[in-house]
Amino acid sequence: MLSRLNRRCFCTVASRPWLFVGLGNPGEKYKGTRHNVGFELIDAFAESQGISINTVHCKAIFGEGFVGEVPVFLAKPQTYMNLSGESIGPLAAYYKLPLNRVIVFHDDMDLPCGVLRIIHKGGHGSHNGLKSVISHFRGNREFPRLRIGIGRPPGQMDPKAFLLQKLNATAQERIDAALQDGVVMLKLLLSKGLTECARCFNKEQKYKYTRLQTMPT
Repeated sequence: MLSRLNRRCFCTVASRPWLFVGLGNPGEKYKGTRHNVGFELIDAFAESQGISINTVHCKAIFGEGFVGEVPVFLAKPQTYMNLSGESIGPLAAYYKLPLNRVIVFHDDMDLPCGVLRIIHKGGHGSHNGLKSVISHFRGNREFPRLRIGIGRPPGQMDPKAFLLQKLNATAQERIDAALQDGVVMLKLLLSKGLTECARCFNKEQKYKYTRLQTMPT
């Protein structure tokens, strides 16, 4: 698995690898649902960088490549959302990555649809995928996340049904735009580091939040 990466410098601070993980559910049934936006961001980033995600490793669809001089691993766990940690925990351990080099992309109902936010650490916020990840990191919550806003369910709609519902045209348009923002953010993260990236990116997204939070989806 590391044969290609071993051919380039793997030991300096500048070339320390990142693991990008998108959360979601496998299979056509769940494609295009709100709960799968983490998968969609992995796909968008991989396509933008010409990285193939075509192998299976640690219960995930997996790919590897370089962005500049930085090694990047991309993963979409195939365990179903509630067991995501069964894939991410072993992946981080296999590559001996500190948790601050593992960033998890996930849907977030606390943000308006199409708004992104990057954080250095945090709890699970009742997100079952994050619960599983934290559990397999032995309770350690100090790993970064890229939160992808999907908005709140309308009226009295069951949140679980909302998560597994296909995106409507308006929501899909916002998510598509957010994915492109996410690709830009990830390239900035790889070149400038997490702290600088979060400072700049979250400030930009704050204006988007203000504009979108009262708009229907």
